[in-house]
Amino acid sequence: MDRNNAFSATDWVLRNAEPGRIERIEAWFGGHGYDPHRHDTYSIGRTLSGVQSFHYKGALRHGIPGNTLVLHPDELHDGMAGTEAGFRYRMAYVDPAMIQQVLGGESLPYVAGDLSNDSRLYHASQPFAQALDHPLDTLEEQDALFDLAMALRAVAGKPRGRKNPDYQAAKRAREFIMANLHVGITLEMLEHACGRERWSLSRDFRALFGTSPYRFVTLRRLDLFRALILDRFTLVDAALAAGFHDQSHMTRHFTACFGVPPMRWLERIRAQRQLAGSYKPGPKSLR
Repeated sequence: MDRNNAFSATDWVLRNAEPGRIERIEAWFGGHGYDPHRHDTYSIGRTLSGVQSFHYKGALRHGIPGNTLVLHPDELHDGMAGTEAGFRYRMAYVDPAMIQQVLGGESLPYVAGDLSNDSRLYHASQPFAQALDHPLDTLEEQDALFDLAMALRAVAGKPRGRKNPDYQAAKRAREFIMANLHVGITLEMLEHACGRERWSLSRDFRALFGTSPYRFVTLRRLDLFRALILDRFTLVDAALAAGFHDQSHMTRHFTACFGVPPMRWLERIRAQRQLAGSYKPGPKSLR
């Protein structure tokens, strides 16, 4: 349908993101929401109104109120309204490293399907599906994270992938990456830093954190880029400061990750101040 081929001027996104905390959003889209893209997080959410349609694993899916959406790290998907009425939803983006804090080195849980009616997932995800004007206390979020990890593991059943990934080596590799985003990181550097053969490390990293080391580096640089443009850096300056070769290099990666170009993403964040009238005032942590 034509309405799904163009962005609506009235689309908006509310965003609650603090360092070290789980990012949550609420959004409304009248038609086309996002082009195909991938996150390196679990996307756990609820459709609040309308029909939330998206392509996932080769099929067109339709989320409606009452479902729990579970999109796995690094899985390609898009987003659009399934009817003329548009759709509204809330989503939490959960870093696999947070899930590993609970699971302690198991392969990440993989829940078959993307729309679940399982009551365990519904109840465990409820704290993250609250309105953004209900900020989660640190302990509340930690308890909710534990419940969510347990629910994902229970619903997923037997973990897929490698049986005994080296969690400590992969964790050291992740820590090395986070401390060295300003340099060009190679698998050889990670091998030296964590004492694990590079190809085994790469396989373990994917099993434990949901994406490859290269994708992880790129997405952390995109996190920095987003923070900089929200602080009113220009796209060029932010791209260079975040470690990209130039603006076009950054834009390719940004669109592949978030489904929209950087300026469109920024416009949606800003538009919530005029259009999301249910939040007066907005969450203090909204950036």
